[in-house]
Amino acid sequence: MELEITEQNFKETVLDSKEPVLVDFWATWCGPCKMMGPVVAELAEELAGKVKVGKVNVDEQQDLAQQFNIMSIPSFLVFKDGKVAAQSVGGCSKETLKNFVLNA
Repeated sequence: MELEITEQNFKETVLDSKEPVLVDFWATWCGPCKMMGPVVAELAEELAGKVKVGKVNVDEQQDLAQQFNIMSIPSFLVFKDGKVAAQSVGGCSKETLKNFVLNA
């Protein structure tokens, strides 16, 4: 299950998480983001219990996007122990994204 991540729940959901967290920075008007949506949703199901998956709408959460220097979307960040462990920009296959998350 994907979580909606906001400034209000970011610390609790992402930074304080015991498991790794994949954060998808996206927007409703972004074509590649729309293409990655189902991929991210499938990954959330597949990795449930191992990895949390959340989405940040950059239009609604501009401060979070600025805090992590998100210049292009979709951008994917993996957080481990409250820190960014890996970052990837742009669309990719489900297998590529899965490997990115698991090897971060």
